[in-house]
Amino acid sequence: MTRVAAVDLGTNSTRLLVADVDDERIEEIARRLTITRLGEGVDGRRRLLPVPIARVRNCLADYRRELEALGAARTLAIATSAVRDAENGEAFLGEIEWGYGFTTRLLAGEEEAAMMVRGVTAGRPPLDDVLVVDIGGGSTELVVAADGEVATATSLDVGCVRLTERFLGSDPPSRPELAAAGAYVRSLLPQLEAESAIGVAGTVTTLATLDLGDSEHDPAHTHGHRLQLAAVEEQLERLAAMTLHERLAVPGIEPGRAPVIVAGIVVLREVMTNYGLAEIEVSERDILHGAALAAAELPEPEEGAAPPGAYTCC
Repeated sequence: MTRVAAVDLGTNSTRLLVADVDDERIEEIARRLTITRLGEGVDGRRRLLPVPIARVRNCLADYRRELEALGAARTLAIATSAVRDAENGEAFLGEIEWGYGFTTRLLAGEEEAAMMVRGVTAGRPPLDDVLVVDIGGGSTELVVAADGEVATATSLDVGCVRLTERFLGSDPPSRPELAAAGAYVRSLLPQLEAESAIGVAGTVTTLATLDLGDSEHDPAHTHGHRLQLAAVEEQLERLAAMTLHERLAVPGIEPGRAPVIVAGIVVLREVMTNYGLAEIEVSERDILHGAALAAAELPEPEEGAAPPGAYTCC
């Protein structure tokens, strides 16, 4: 058994998982989430900006202290949509690798899909004809798993942060803005079929928290919850009618997610409606758990020279 740490450098949040890994079995030791909005402005400027980078650095400093205190033998930090799209993304990862001692990996779309399915299936039977929906900040991944493997994978260039920045400029969002956002998502959806679906990441787990009536997110409670399309539509109608200030006061919505939750629900509603899904199963296991399994396969870390591009990202 190996104790590892996985860090997900997401568009909207930075997450940490410290876990003991034995083959494909994962025992969680600690899990953290911090809304850092690394992808803020990336859609328009194609660069990671100094203030979001500083938020991530501060978060990673705290995470490193925690994972070291817990005895993690090695750490893998993964990056996806925002870092892929930013012209200084690779330099940013070089700085993270040199400054914090993490192994970093910038995932292409196919790699992201495979790692997500690996994480979702950890500790459960292989998925067969199941659509896995991962709504991120910058992109949405639609992966059909068959016989436990990735059968098809599509990465849509739209997530809760990107959709908010492009379409939902009013507070609260106007009906025309919501309609335009929904139409845009529909225009991107590929043709695919699946008998059932699993949803991962913050939009889905937040909706599960609200649907269960919990005042705060409890992974042990939301994992496995079945979220009905009618409940998704009800929450969209309710939250889209609120100002940001009002959404910030809703129990169960983390403050950093309140500005983008409406856009995330729009994406989920369009996916479920388009593919005829009356419900979606909520999974607390996702790409972060796949990264933990990959971290256990890393060689022991070695001291060395700074990677190319370190300290040049901003």
